[in-house]
Amino acid sequence: MKRVASWLLYATIPVAIALQFMHGSLVWEFVFACAAVLPLAAWIGISTEQLAHRMGSTYGALFNATFGNFAEMVIAIFAIRAGLPNVVRASFTGSIVGNLLFVAGLSMLAGGWKHRTLKFNALAAESQAGQLILAVASFLVPALFFRSVHSAHEPQLIHSVSIGTAIILIVVYILGLVFAFKTHKEQLTAVTAPPEMADEDVWSVRKAIGLLLFASALMSVVAEGLVHAVGAAGKAWGMNEVFLGFVVLAIVGNAAEHSTAVMLAARNQMDTALNISMQSSVQIALFVTPMLVFFSYPLGHPLDLIFTPFEMLAVVLGVAIFAYLVMDGETNWYEGIQLLAVYAIIAVALYFLPSGPAPVTP
Repeated sequence: MKRVASWLLYATIPVAIALQFMHGSLVWEFVFACAAVLPLAAWIGISTEQLAHRMGSTYGALFNATFGNFAEMVIAIFAIRAGLPNVVRASFTGSIVGNLLFVAGLSMLAGGWKHRTLKFNALAAESQAGQLILAVASFLVPALFFRSVHSAHEPQLIHSVSIGTAIILIVVYILGLVFAFKTHKEQLTAVTAPPEMADEDVWSVRKAIGLLLFASALMSVVAEGLVHAVGAAGKAWGMNEVFLGFVVLAIVGNAAEHSTAVMLAARNQMDTALNISMQSSVQIALFVTPMLVFFSYPLGHPLDLIFTPFEMLAVVLGVAIFAYLVMDGETNWYEGIQLLAVYAIIAVALYFLPSGPAPVTP
């Protein structure tokens, strides 16, 4: 059954590309593009995992984290080029909140139901939670600043604040890597050691790089079709831009990581499962978002850090609740239920959120 499901997902890739070039129904193009992202993201994840295994634990973890959000980054670049900054910003906040509440919640539920109590390195969770608090500040301050300068009739100042904030975030992200992979590597070691990869499961470098390049090229094509059809799908289904970006695109773009984290938690590898969800959120907030702020200017659609009040509220709630639950270094299935419930409440509210006028841009 699993094999049949895999082949059905593989079949969506040529269908999605064909619909894109045949200029057929945009709604079906969006559906098949979303489905096609799943196997492509999985291929990218597998190939990066194979290459990371050959680099050793330190550089391998960094390489794996760097490519972890590749699918979402490609989708975001095409969305910026298409002039959909609201969708991009919503997908970023959706990724952060989704990883902390949805992915971590499912992981705690899957692992806790099977193993009763799951233990993990509290210091590692605390250090990444601290980085996420910085992410909260980076979302709140520019948005509040924009609302202040807009009333003073100088909204163009948000460009400088966005760029300055982006520079600070990237510097902190690099220093966080130094902290995790060099100065405090021993203290952040997992409580439960991950299993070693069997020799017969290790690919050649040529095979891993070939699959990575092939999947990345296909992902670029599929992502363009996905972004092209997202507006039509939203209108057809009555979904606003914020819900599409926050829930739909965020889940699709991180689907491979989601499934990996849940499977690892079920095997009592909660350190790795939490590291996937937290590191993905940290990378989106401190690296992907500021990098795309820089990339957006040459694309002609500046991506300033102007998030809606509801998006900011969702990020604050997600980070605060998650940080509180992981503080003691252990978890269980009911804490997973609590995280999933908060995510469901946010998603329901976003679905019924009136579209309203687009935010004023400088």
